[in-house]
Amino acid sequence: MIAGEARRGRRLALVEKLKARGIKSPRLLAAFGKVPRHLFVEEALADQAYEDCSLPLGEKQTISQPSMVALMLSLLAVQPTDRILEIGTGSGYQTALLGHLADQVYSIERIASLARPATRRLREMGLTNVHVKTFDGTYGWRDRAPFQGIVVTAGAPKIPRTL
Repeated sequence: MIAGEARRGRRLALVEKLKARGIKSPRLLAAFGKVPRHLFVEEALADQAYEDCSLPLGEKQTISQPSMVALMLSLLAVQPTDRILEIGTGSGYQTALLGHLADQVYSIERIASLARPATRRLREMGLTNVHVKTFDGTYGWRDRAPFQGIVVTAGAPKIPRTL
């Protein structure tokens, strides 16, 4: 196991790797520096948390590699006043990053056994601006719309018209 300071160092090294890959947003890089990815993976995989790779979550799902998450969020260009809809909460890692970037984040996860621990982690981090719902993301979150941005981390045969 890697001790707390070593993990913090690896998290900051990940931020430097993201910079080298062309991620320029200071706010986005700061969010990556704040969110401890090792808390969003299985304990047995915690030592691999800051490598630029996807890792299994269970339920045949994965936590996306950090560079892919950084690219998606960079393209989303989240502003501090934005309300963001995320389809596919998964572990809650990207949700936590969004919580540091947006005013309000509404995240939908269809798999309850992923949504419950993700919600717990987000609460433990004190992210009160993040809301998780167990539901089919195909239908969006109509009573919280409109959103300034939507990010979809789950596969779908086509873009749902309801989004």
